Amino acid sequence: MGSDTIEPSNDQLKSPSVALTPETESLVQDVGDVEMLVGIPSYNNADTIAHVVRAVSAGLAKYFPGQRAVLVNSDGGSSDGTPDEVSRAVVDFGALLISDQQSRLQKIITPYHGIPGKGSAFRTIFEIARRLNAKACAVVDSDLRSITPEWIELLLRPILDENYDYVAPYYLRHKYDGTITNSIVYPLTRTLYGQRIRQPIGGDFGFSGRLTDHYLDQHVWESDVARFGIDIWMTTEAIASGARVCQSFLGAKIHNPKDPASDLAAMLMQVLGAVFALMEEHHGVWSRVHESMPVKLYGFQYEVGVEPVNVNVERMIASFQQGLADLTPIWEQVLGRETVAELKPLQAVSAADFRIPDDLWVRVIYEAALAYHARLMPREHLLKAITPLYLGRTATFVLETQGLTTVEAEGRIEQLCLAFESRKSYLVERWN
Repeated sequence: MGSDTIEPSNDQLKSPSVALTPETESLVQDVGDVEMLVGIPSYNNADTIAHVVRAVSAGLAKYFPGQRAVLVNSDGGSSDGTPDEVSRAVVDFGALLISDQQSRLQKIITPYHGIPGKGSAFRTIFEIARRLNAKACAVVDSDLRSITPEWIELLLRPILDENYDYVAPYYLRHKYDGTITNSIVYPLTRTLYGQRIRQPIGGDFGFSGRLTDHYLDQHVWESDVARFGIDIWMTTEAIASGARVCQSFLGAKIHNPKDPASDLAAMLMQVLGAVFALMEEHHGVWSRVHESMPVKLYGFQYEVGVEPVNVNVERMIASFQQGLADLTPIWEQVLGRETVAELKPLQAVSAADFRIPDDLWVRVIYEAALAYHARLMPREHLLKAITPLYLGRTATFVLETQGLTTVEAEGRIEQLCLAFESRKSYLVERWN
């Protein structure tokens, strides 16, 4: 861990280079080598992407004047004029008190090919970065309302000046935003790989040219991992490859928050499927990790106002109890009868008394990972069956933290992480 060399995976075939359109090939040749590249994947983001492009342009001009940089918009076939918005977006440098010392930022606007999704967009961005020999790269979401020029410095500077390979974002979020991260992905990733990266599926990252090459050479680009789980794949692959990783404090991430009870089931399946698939891939790494370590955090930390997230606890509990009624045979197959027996008393309790304790929740996730590994049933069925359990655990977190500030609620997440870490030996023994 933490070596300066990124080790290629022995059992991975090199992926072929990505085909670019003739127009994009021509643009890449015209641009030549660059120091930095910022990529923005998009699909029908016309209402927000111009703001993101202006923030990127201002950040590059303000913090990296005179250095060659390019912005790449990798678009999935938008029908709302998104690429036109990218093309038209310009910055009034005088109004921002920036003496523009670089020529107008070069932009490459290109469609991506391959299976639909963010992974294919990233693959095109990585390929262009490789051809331009970019030393430092970043990708940012196209629907960000809170991005500022400072984000660009915070994502690129640790790579250029401090020799890091991967910069994960560190956001302040409402205590009920990011429930998949808080209840599963952060505790599990930290426990498995030993690095406390708080937002492993954040969406906005910095990475080195060396890591770009490593990403492109992995043979996952036609798989569901690349299609749906690209953010957690990037983070995990960086850590598992021995890359130097850090975090940068970006303040608030303002996007359209989702009620955990309403529409996160598909995302849960995609992300958890990717996490479990990565456990298969990197068992040789995580089975040797015995403790987690803090990860360097750059940037000036400050309190921010976060947008409220409305949650429907009753609906989450009802979904869990319906799952208990309908899925008990499947849950017993996945989790074991003892674990399900401990969940059974929750069938009839009111919201006031509803709780899935930390230790029980850790067992649920570890048993699910073991069942996935053992292929006890079709993996899609297994992942679907976890959704009501996740909603029950999320309801528990909401009920336990109703009177707490977001900072105080973070203490509960830390307790959950320690519960995951304390039982890791059980996971390792059973896996083998």
